[in-house]
Amino acid sequence: MDLTNLLIAYPGIYVVQAFLHSMSAAIIAQRAILAWNIRSPVVRQKFYLIAVFAPVVSYPLYQWLNPDRGSVNFRLGALFDSGRWINVELWNVLPVALLFVLVLAAATAVFLFQELIPILRHRSGPTDPASRTEPAARGSPAALAAEGLADPAPDIQIVEDDDPAIHSVIGRSPAIYLTTGLVRSLQPVELRVAIAHEVAHMRRSRRPLLIVAYVVRVLLFFSAGTLVAFRKAAAEEENICDDWAVEATGRPDALAAVLEKLRHSDAYEIEGHEAGEGLSSIEHMSYDLMVRERIRRLADGESTTATTGDWLKFAVTLASIVILNYYIV
Repeated sequence: MDLTNLLIAYPGIYVVQAFLHSMSAAIIAQRAILAWNIRSPVVRQKFYLIAVFAPVVSYPLYQWLNPDRGSVNFRLGALFDSGRWINVELWNVLPVALLFVLVLAAATAVFLFQELIPILRHRSGPTDPASRTEPAARGSPAALAAEGLADPAPDIQIVEDDDPAIHSVIGRSPAIYLTTGLVRSLQPVELRVAIAHEVAHMRRSRRPLLIVAYVVRVLLFFSAGTLVAFRKAAAEEENICDDWAVEATGRPDALAAVLEKLRHSDAYEIEGHEAGEGLSSIEHMSYDLMVRERIRRLADGESTTATTGDWLKFAVTLASIVILNYYIV
């Protein structure tokens, strides 16, 4: 099948423009955050979510506003015309169309193997048949640490595993899973702030915006820009939950200590990974950088519970993305 003909058909045009629009939106959102020195993770997350949501509707919206947007005359005045590049062959050997399809395939593979499959496994809780899981006993360190953090109290499950790890699952049977290794390695205040962080995840999992954002991420599984923007939004989610845990316990130092201990274990507090599940070297490096940044942020006292503000900057950024992407075809 001719790749060029495939990419200039309606589905192909949608894929190409969604890809390009997501890339430009992610870059603009990142530059806006840096230029305005936006500190609140809640506000930063909203900026990144522009780059997640906007590309999924941009092409049909622009075509509805201007049916001639794909015409030769419009493309001649556009900022970027993908049609000019699709037919190019680099060094008269490598078609740009093939290179583009390979990038789409790589982004799709990352989505499947690093996001979708692990999350589907994660939602059902631990699946290792060798792991023995039982509810935290009343009066146990984990049960005592969870007291007062949520109403009703979260379901705490203890996994028999020497490797220190903790994660929460949502769905029909939401619960927080802690390994026996984690319970033994943490002081009571550290255990409390670790559980508080997972309680924050469970509370925020009920927010429709986050659910819709993931649905859009699934729809644009082929988009590298959406991949980057969604992962940055997910990193801000960790910061938001860190801030909630600090507000609930008043102990940023304890949370930093927990993260430092998890850094040096064989498992991380990573959404989509079970307790004791190994990571690839690339995943290990990526998450280690993220965890170290969270530790630095806590140590520097950057935690903030601000949830509003900077709406004018947000509006300017959104308008810039919408206008710029209109001229990227």
